Amino acid sequence: MRLADLPTPSLLLDLPKLRRNIAAMHEAAARHGVALRPHLKTAKSVDVARLATAGEAGGITVSTLAEARHFAQAGFRDQIYAVGITPAKLDTVAELNLRGAEVKVITDDRDVAAAIAAHPGPVTALVEVDVGEGRGGLGPDDPALVAIARHLGTRFEGVLTHAGHSYAGRSIADMAQMAEIERAGIVRAAERIRTAGIPVRIVSMGSSPTALHAAHLEGVTELRAGVYMFGDLLQCQIGTEAREDIAVSVLASVIGRRPATNQVLLDAGALALSKDRSTEGAPKDYGFGLVVDLAGNATLGDAIVRRAYQEHGVVESAAPLPFDALPIGARLRVLPNHSCLTAAAYPAYNVLDGSDEIVAVWPRVNYW
Repeated sequence: MRLADLPTPSLLLDLPKLRRNIAAMHEAAARHGVALRPHLKTAKSVDVARLATAGEAGGITVSTLAEARHFAQAGFRDQIYAVGITPAKLDTVAELNLRGAEVKVITDDRDVAAAIAAHPGPVTALVEVDVGEGRGGLGPDDPALVAIARHLGTRFEGVLTHAGHSYAGRSIADMAQMAEIERAGIVRAAERIRTAGIPVRIVSMGSSPTALHAAHLEGVTELRAGVYMFGDLLQCQIGTEAREDIAVSVLASVIGRRPATNQVLLDAGALALSKDRSTEGAPKDYGFGLVVDLAGNATLGDAIVRRAYQEHGVVESAAPLPFDALPIGARLRVLPNHSCLTAAAYPAYNVLDGSDEIVAVWPRVNYW
């Protein structure tokens, strides 16, 4: 099967780019002497996970219990479920662990810590620490940090943080600075707990930008990162990788031409691309995605999906679009703003290996 045979829209994955991106993160972890625990929330694919964990001993990270179950069945036992747990989900985690998995959960809540400690099944946990993102977690100096670790008792495994606010950085220097804030914060949290006489086995940090650009990781035991595998238009603007290394794209067809307004319509809209506007505040606003040719090259210039309806994408460009080369049915590719959300619309990847031939179809696990 070739690109011309696929229905549109379809999700494409360029294998050589994926391998390069994975190798860069492996090198970063090795440089710092820490384990790499890839976050599979973006890929949601056993085939990608096998590439991402090759030669690593850090296990994986997941974001849903559906992922945890799917990857455990494929032999990925050592997992961190990196979304705050609710007591109602503890039975599911315990059942997975009784079947041979080692799924660890996270919390920043004293009552949940007590529920974990009292649960009859094999459930262990990390305390979530906030180093500036303002999402989940306790500050490194919050008095409740030690109290929650103590509440967990023998179920306590360590501390975990995520510098998602690093995406607001705009230079390698910004990323390095945020990486040090992240490292210092999670290490301080671990030291406070150790000072209270509680062992801390895992000190876990990481976003793709901070993992790649940290100056050093003293005191950290493992890195977690996920979007680096695929990249997207935001990541290429904050130094995670080059635009040429974006490994995922959406195959779409031209369904309308508007020469008078210099617009093209695609059959890839909000459901195929997502409505994420992650580059809206970046130096270059890519709307809902950058349109490239079938080979993945930017031969159309800055042809950007400026409007996204449910099933329609409206492509505009400051330069004249080559309408003679874009008849109805012509196929193009769209590079995503945020690959995690774009990929979530599809059941599988159509894998390319340097040509227009589909060499494999790799299923994804979706939902929760």
